Amino acid sequence: MERYIGKMLDNRYEILEVIGTGGMAVVFKAKCHRLNRLVAIKMLKKDLSEDADFRRRFHDESQAVAMLSHPNIMAVYDVSRGGDMDYIVMELIDGITLKQYMERRGRLNWPEALHFISQIMKGLSHAHSRGIVHRDIKPQNIMVLRDGTVKVTDFGIACLNGANPSNEAIGSVHYISPEQAKGDYTDNRNDIYSAGVVLYEMLTSRLPFEGDSPMAVAVQHFNAVPLNPRELNPDIPEALEQICMKAMAPDRGNRYTTADEMLADLEAFRKDPNISFDYSITDLRPPVVGGADEPTQYIPNAAAARNRQQRYAPVDEEDEEDERAGGDWWKILLVIALVAVLGYFGVNKLYQGIMGSFTAPEIPEQTVPTVVGMTIERAKELPEVVNGIFEIVDGGKPEYSSEYEAGEIIRQTPEAERTKRAAAGDLIPITVTLSLGAKSGAMPNLVGYDSRSAELVLKQNKDLSDLELLVVEGASDYHDTVEEGCVFRTEPEAGTELTEGDTVTLFLSLGKKIQNSTMVPCVGQQMADVQKAMNTLNLVAEFTKVEGSAPEGQVLSQSVDVGVSVPEGTVVNFTYSDGQKELSKMVTFSVPYSPETVHVEMYLEGELVYSEDVPGDQGLLEQTLYAKAGDYGLKIYADSQLWVDEVITFRE
Repeated sequence: MERYIGKMLDNRYEILEVIGTGGMAVVFKAKCHRLNRLVAIKMLKKDLSEDADFRRRFHDESQAVAMLSHPNIMAVYDVSRGGDMDYIVMELIDGITLKQYMERRGRLNWPEALHFISQIMKGLSHAHSRGIVHRDIKPQNIMVLRDGTVKVTDFGIACLNGANPSNEAIGSVHYISPEQAKGDYTDNRNDIYSAGVVLYEMLTSRLPFEGDSPMAVAVQHFNAVPLNPRELNPDIPEALEQICMKAMAPDRGNRYTTADEMLADLEAFRKDPNISFDYSITDLRPPVVGGADEPTQYIPNAAAARNRQQRYAPVDEEDEEDERAGGDWWKILLVIALVAVLGYFGVNKLYQGIMGSFTAPEIPEQTVPTVVGMTIERAKELPEVVNGIFEIVDGGKPEYSSEYEAGEIIRQTPEAERTKRAAAGDLIPITVTLSLGAKSGAMPNLVGYDSRSAELVLKQNKDLSDLELLVVEGASDYHDTVEEGCVFRTEPEAGTELTEGDTVTLFLSLGKKIQNSTMVPCVGQQMADVQKAMNTLNLVAEFTKVEGSAPEGQVLSQSVDVGVSVPEGTVVNFTYSDGQKELSKMVTFSVPYSPETVHVEMYLEGELVYSEDVPGDQGLLEQTLYAKAGDYGLKIYADSQLWVDEVITFRE
């Protein structure tokens, strides 16, 4: 699994390191580049990945688990299947397993155990409501975070029945329910039993059943009764002991039906530790054996029996005498064993004596010829094969080889120069493995990738991942379209076949080569003309509108002076007139003399701008007019007679 370190899965998850290994999977720490967060990735081991049915069930179960969302269940972010890899992406938890926690703390006090079991049952309640049964609840599958939060893990794999036995599975035998131990149908009450065992272990720091083998432990789950928790730890409240033993009832009909039922009792106990429930521990023991009149048989596990004997059993001389008498059985068994051994050797010697009279002809040894490097056709032409001593057998699983051409033999069994014998008329087989030639794959298109990403693409390519390719950087150069630091060319080119040991050269871009442009005068020109000029010079024009008396759109200023050399792409700021500013102009008019008043009207471009009666002896009349910059026709009438007709100019 170390070969996955540094690989990019689905072009998203970069594998960083191995953080855990179990019987069925390996857990990696990885980085999700899409969401920029650290995650945990659980990947099936190779032997399980080769089982198509297991892979299908693993994928289906994991998809279902990914729909779970609860604070006490480790979140599953993604499920993927592709090539020879099946994996699930989960939240990365900063904590330790409950098993590690108990090993450090020893026996937990009952409030702490209550805190943990309540969270476990809340997580199971959520899973059961979605139709998911864990089937492998144990302290190793429960994580304890720094803040005391508990998260149940490993739903995806635990749900799969029929997985090959492993050390992990053997470790689980201490927590399996009686029906699971017998191979019967299991439902959500299976998880409740296992949770009860976890609670038992937290309260007593001991497992309810122990034995010399997994089978011995499994059998005790359905035919033995463990010590009551309060016998091992008198500080445990009676009601909490009742809850624990009801969860562990061998008959699932006596167990809690749902996780919510057990949670209800846990909550009632939390509110009142002196509460007493309406059931007794005796009622939860296995059913009567041998009939209604026969009392329930108490069959403790081996460790419990030893413990009870040391703590409670008084020494009795009569018992000691019975024990000594019972101890003579080993002597009888030893005598029987000795007789059996002597009988075997006697019969064997007699057989050899009879068969010794028949001497088989000696079969000569044959030296295995060398066929590595040959084709099958060439190997079959060897004298040893032609003469009927050896036969060439194709192993049927050719392999890639950079040392031998396609069709040549790369390995033989038995090896050359070994000696072999065969009965008369029998051929000695030489099983051979043929070469597929050097493994090769097409060079991918790496243009546009940065150097690190380009190397990851080469490593994760399924046709190139096993090739020892040498990746080097060539000379960098400017490129008009490829960003700086990214590949703009490779040697060999995309599509070229690569083989073992080939060198791949990456040529990285320096970005677009920048030229200089000399600034031209733009003040007084219209914006559209200025924009064309900037495009020609490969400069970026930015325009800002300001109030001005100049015609609308006329450029008033530029940020780069005329004649200055600037790099292409430089931003040049321009201001332009909005054409809205008005100017003032004083108009002087000599009023025609009249003994009476004179009516004066002034028109600017045909628009009446002044209309007043003035004294006939006014003489000069001064009037301020307002207009935007430009030339305007001015007409002045005195008593409806045109006296002035001229053009006046408004300027800054």
